[in-house]
Amino acid sequence: MDATVRAQEEGDTSRSLYKHMLPFIFSTLSSCLLLLRCAPIALNTSQPIGMASYGSASWVTLALLLFITLAATANGDELSASYYEKTCPNVQHVVRSVMASSVAAQPRMAPAVLRLFFHDCFINGCDASVLLDATPFSPSEKDVKPNASLTGYTVIDDIKSALEHDCPATVSCADVIALASRDAVALLGGPTWSVPLSRKDSRFAANPESTKKGLPSPHDNLGELVAMFSRLNLDARDMTALSGADTVGMADCMHYSDRVYGADRDEEIDPYFAQTMKQSCQGPSEAENMCYTLRTFEPSFTTGHGAQLRGKPASKHCGCPYYRNLIARRGLLTSYQTLYGGGGPQDNLVEMYSADGEAFARDFAKTMVKMGNVPPPMGMPVEVRLKCSTANY
Repeated sequence: MDATVRAQEEGDTSRSLYKHMLPFIFSTLSSCLLLLRCAPIALNTSQPIGMASYGSASWVTLALLLFITLAATANGDELSASYYEKTCPNVQHVVRSVMASSVAAQPRMAPAVLRLFFHDCFINGCDASVLLDATPFSPSEKDVKPNASLTGYTVIDDIKSALEHDCPATVSCADVIALASRDAVALLGGPTWSVPLSRKDSRFAANPESTKKGLPSPHDNLGELVAMFSRLNLDARDMTALSGADTVGMADCMHYSDRVYGADRDEEIDPYFAQTMKQSCQGPSEAENMCYTLRTFEPSFTTGHGAQLRGKPASKHCGCPYYRNLIARRGLLTSYQTLYGGGGPQDNLVEMYSADGEAFARDFAKTMVKMGNVPPPMGMPVEVRLKCSTANY
């Protein structure tokens, strides 16, 4: 057998063994730390002091060695679309199947999962930290105000449960979100792409203040958006392409009331659009919801307790109507409309996407991969979680 092939197969085997030993390693480490706390009790027995000190030092050494072993693996794998080819060859099929059945039962789950991916990657990279529940020792990103309306967690749990049945302790929750968001876009009639894999899950959520400051606001202006995206190594073109995904999901009245009530000039907002939106948002203090989907780029409106937008998806011949709405001053949120109207290269991008659906689809897919490649900070404790809402042990 060729030495290179043999080395590669040995490496694959080692990684597979390590993944399946993760629960054991964490359990052993926890036991070691528990014994370490108990070791000084030996000083109160008939055991010689020297032996007690030696035993305590031994447990310290063992615990540190195990910790170093875990830490050394963090951020160690390069992303690759074929990462699970041998360890979980069915991963793509499982994710796609669960997503298809979930979206068929509840269509809103497609935009919900896509939004989870954005909110995860913007805070400490794509590490599934947004899925972690709060503990007595750590807050949850779920409870921070910008994330309070996030849903779709049950879909990710269902996918993870199916994968744990087929490939225990192998596929990370971060990879599940990345794959599920790709399939969500495809199910809604958008583009598809190859997803690089091998992300790891963080053991801790980001602190609430970092989470709040790290997410774009519906009220941000162009300069604020550019600065925020640049922190993820995403440029203005990436930002403008990703904005097309914001035509899916739900928008609270409180997030667009400033736009429909605060803009007092026709140059800022189309008067008919503003008047129609006021019917579903009675004032700045209202909390009604407005629902819209990836296919709702050319809006028709219904009044009452909400506004439902219906329309056609982007096409290679007609371009993306979402961007045409920006040109027509019909952007729902301030952070949407700020992408157009200032002149220069930024306006050129919007005009290109409004006319060329292929360019939009190509750039959107490329930028989703780019955003999905944002890693957690170096040195952050990571793992492959067995359950997406809790760290292992």
